[in-house]
Amino acid sequence: MSRIVLVLGSSAGGVARHVRMLAGGLVVRGHRVLVAGPLGTEKAFGFTGTGADFAEVRISDRPHPARDLRTIVRLRALTRGADVVHAHGLRAGALAALALTGSRGWPRLVVTLHNAVTAGGAIGGVYRALERIVARRAHRVLVVSPDIGERMRAVGAGRVDPAVVPAPPLAEPARAPGEVRAEIAARLPATAGPGPAGPPDGADPALRPILLTVARLAQQKGLETLLDAAAGPYKGDPVFVVAGDGPLREELQARVDAEELPVVLYGWAETADLLQVATGVIVPSRWEGQPLSVQEALRAGRPVIATRVGGVPAMVGDAALLVPPQDAGALSREIGRLLGDPALAARLAEAAVRRGRELPDEDAALRSVLMAYGLPPSE
Repeated sequence: MSRIVLVLGSSAGGVARHVRMLAGGLVVRGHRVLVAGPLGTEKAFGFTGTGADFAEVRISDRPHPARDLRTIVRLRALTRGADVVHAHGLRAGALAALALTGSRGWPRLVVTLHNAVTAGGAIGGVYRALERIVARRAHRVLVVSPDIGERMRAVGAGRVDPAVVPAPPLAEPARAPGEVRAEIAARLPATAGPGPAGPPDGADPALRPILLTVARLAQQKGLETLLDAAAGPYKGDPVFVVAGDGPLREELQARVDAEELPVVLYGWAETADLLQVATGVIVPSRWEGQPLSVQEALRAGRPVIATRVGGVPAMVGDAALLVPPQDAGALSREIGRLLGDPALAARLAEAAVRRGRELPDEDAALRSVLMAYGLPPSE
């Protein structure tokens, strides 16, 4: 039995879900696990519910010298006697690396980088310095996309391997399709056009197709490009449903209202409920690693239109239409093709089901991290 410390910063979604999955799987395999991160992550994701212990550590999105120094001291105490420290994210990885400075061989430090650095200026310079700290001090760096791997090798990382970040099994829908469509229709502004939102099979020609985007409402997700493309026109008069929340909500809603776009900012919801009524899934992001929403769309057999960024092309294979990021014209053309060509839509749906079955599962992720830890995968 090994003692493993999982470290993460602030997270409202994929990273924390991944850490919770790892914590539960490692506990089941007989390891002692401590999750160290902001108290809000424990409240939202319940790491202790997996059998792991939890310790509060303040790791914010932005550098804060005095607070970061206290965090390093705290992590040094928490990781004393550990066999492995696995940090998730660049800031958590760099702080863990600094906390372990002077340790001789153990704990082994593994860092998973879930996101690319996109900031410029002074903040970008700080993050580049953090990349160098991680590259030089981590025993293993796991990356969610090839571009991050190339960047880390360029700054001196000795061992870089692909991360395996699977989506959890897709839940069964909690609501009937008709109920979900009725709610979407009720939220759609009257100026965006008449008619209820309809099912993906188009059984009633009066029903409108639904194009679903699942994303945090933040700059990385490229939602301004989605709104550019939503203006249409398109065959079937689709409704664009954006499931998520975030700092850009008011700005996006103001634009939807001003331009009378057929867009519903739905808020966070059970993805399975919305996927069952989706004609297709749109991913307009500036960058993505291994987005859980795309994995869920593939497993649900939904056609995908996504930007050709990060780890997306390798994830989707031939099961998606890919476009350049921030290119509303290209996105609009592919949306038009999907809605106007039933044979194309059917081919993409079949390819999605096939690709969804090929994606790695949670057991594969656990075997991968145990190998990175230098522990037997079956332990």
